[in-house]
Amino acid sequence: MGIYVARFENNGEVHWGVVENERIYPLKENFETLKSFLENGIPEAEKVASEGDPILALSDVKLLSPITQQAQIVCQGTNYSAHRAETGLDVKRPSFNLIFTKASSTLAGPGDEIICPPHVELLDYEIEVGLVIGKEITEQLNITKENIHEYVAGIVITNDISARDIQFTHLQWYKGKSYRTFCPTGPFLYLLDKQELSIIHNLDITLTVNGEVRQSANTSQLLFKPEETLTELSGLMNFYPGDLIMTGTPGGVAMHLTPQEMEVLQSPAIAFEEKKHTIINQKNLPNYLKAGDLICCEIKSSDGKINLGVLENKVVSS
Repeated sequence: MGIYVARFENNGEVHWGVVENERIYPLKENFETLKSFLENGIPEAEKVASEGDPILALSDVKLLSPITQQAQIVCQGTNYSAHRAETGLDVKRPSFNLIFTKASSTLAGPGDEIICPPHVELLDYEIEVGLVIGKEITEQLNITKENIHEYVAGIVITNDISARDIQFTHLQWYKGKSYRTFCPTGPFLYLLDKQELSIIHNLDITLTVNGEVRQSANTSQLLFKPEETLTELSGLMNFYPGDLIMTGTPGGVAMHLTPQEMEVLQSPAIAFEEKKHTIINQKNLPNYLKAGDLICCEIKSSDGKINLGVLENKVVSS
């Protein structure tokens, strides 16, 4: 089995620790970033997992995002057929992988508030499996199911919060997805054992808002698989330990568009005034987030042996 790792605050200090049975076994050494932990702290984490001491209760500490601020956040878009359908796109696997990024300042932790800017009216949620890079990548590689363990250290729950009105009327995905607090992650980073990497392809993911299930799927439904995406991205950019790849969200988001509406919103030739009708239609949909909404995200293996916990965040207005 792999190891559950948490980054947490206790008595005003930030620490890393191994999580077992609602308890944390703190590491003696502090690591400023996830990159530093992955490069230097795993041997201690493995030792602590078998003989750690002292012990803290999870309820006695504040859990933080295990992804830290220096990380690159690279995202896949429309990577499930059901999500493609609800956004007015062809449900078939497209000819290319849709890639975008989020600012690292979007990172938020378990229990942190998601802050909706006053000018944003179409705030949406997107649960996604996050892949955490464990090894530097600086050249084109052929990454397969057999060797992906050399490059992916672990998995984490992520929530790609999106301001749809900014994303589409401004035609800027980065801008619409990069407000502060728009990337909650955690509560745990699960460091995968080499033999467990295949579990990436069979994870159940569920998102609820105020207790109502909005998204429910399995990663077997991903159109572009993690090894394909890493192979492609290795040909155009560098990755470093601690970087995050978000693998796409399934169906069930608040946004619903017809093919005609998506065409209108995506076209740079169509003026904002002409897009207003589509945006007004979106405002009438019931599932966009509002202040006070509580979002809960869960990811676990279908056999229940791996459980990444519950990422819980409340929406507030700024």
